[in-house]
Amino acid sequence: MTRTVPDVAIVGVGATPYYKRGTSWPQTSTEMAGKAILAACEDAGLSVADIDGFAYYSGAGAGYGETMDTATFMETLGIPEVTFSAALTSGGGGSAGSIGLARAAIVAGDATVVVTVMTLQQARQRLGSVFAAVPPTPLGSFLQPSGLSGPGHLMSVLARRHMHNYGTRREAFAEIAISQRLNAANRPTALKRDPITLDDYFNARMIAEPLCLFDFCLETDGAVAVVTTSLERARDLRQKPVPVIAAAHGGHKDWGRAFAWMGMPDDTFASSGHAAIADRLYQRAGVTPADIDVALLYDHFTPMVLMQLEDYGFCKKGEGGDFVESGAIRYDGGSLPVNTHGGQLSEAYIIGMTHIKEAVEQMRGEAVNQVAGAELALVTGGPAALPVSGLILGRDS
Repeated sequence: MTRTVPDVAIVGVGATPYYKRGTSWPQTSTEMAGKAILAACEDAGLSVADIDGFAYYSGAGAGYGETMDTATFMETLGIPEVTFSAALTSGGGGSAGSIGLARAAIVAGDATVVVTVMTLQQARQRLGSVFAAVPPTPLGSFLQPSGLSGPGHLMSVLARRHMHNYGTRREAFAEIAISQRLNAANRPTALKRDPITLDDYFNARMIAEPLCLFDFCLETDGAVAVVTTSLERARDLRQKPVPVIAAAHGGHKDWGRAFAWMGMPDDTFASSGHAAIADRLYQRAGVTPADIDVALLYDHFTPMVLMQLEDYGFCKKGEGGDFVESGAIRYDGGSLPVNTHGGQLSEAYIIGMTHIKEAVEQMRGEAVNQVAGAELALVTGGPAALPVSGLILGRDS
């Protein structure tokens, strides 16, 4: 299979400190986003005035209660002119795909330096109960009376179905939580670094059966920004470029509104909804699952990591539990290190952006838990309502 020749690269990443939900005050979400953008430009060796494009996701939403505004960023940061500003729809499913949106703008000649940013501040609205907080709608009326008040409650239904269909055990979910906490132990930015034992996992309080406390991602505030430009320009900048090998977003109608739709076919219902994206992503990149050296899989809930491993072809459908329990996703000794930064379960939840940051660090060869010889990193966005997305980053030759 012929590998794709890249045309754009990530040249800068920046982040604020990560905060426990509600403790980022008196900063505003705009202030945190601005700090992350400035840090990403500094990392790249660019002036913020060089930015001429914004590629958002989640409808340019900062969580589910605030929005990000290009004009405000321009006024706040001193960006003189923007020639591109667009956003993927839906929620965290677009995080990886937003880099593909940046690439599209650059390749089309609509922009030269594009920033992707996510900021999150959960002072007014906890994402964990977002569905209970919205006004009733004809669609929502099927969920709210059932007590399905947040994403975790909905994901628990998918998890139980996977357990029913394939004999998946809670021990597999525990292994995901335990291994990612081990990855976070030596990472200074991680909010949770204390080890988890199997006993800790099974003694933790149940939140949405079969999902306990450690199956849920963290609730955090903060911001992360990424700067993308042409590969030609990237090679003249401060950092070693991280080429974008391929990006894809979208999904199949059977997944649709994801875990908020209880009418999916059985195979899709017990999945992450990423199978269509995986096929297209690998085809575009000219690689196979066997070529991936490190995977940064969207981990808002542990079962969805397991289901993504299946959808991206690292194991067969229904075998995700055995694959995980074998130790395959461990950084130390596993065949496919997963979420080497601790992920959203242990480092921080900034709606998928920490995964892109970690992938960049892995491809630069400067990650805290560096995978030796890693040449390709897979990053995913979602499972969420469509679009979901995938991204493959490489090491510059």
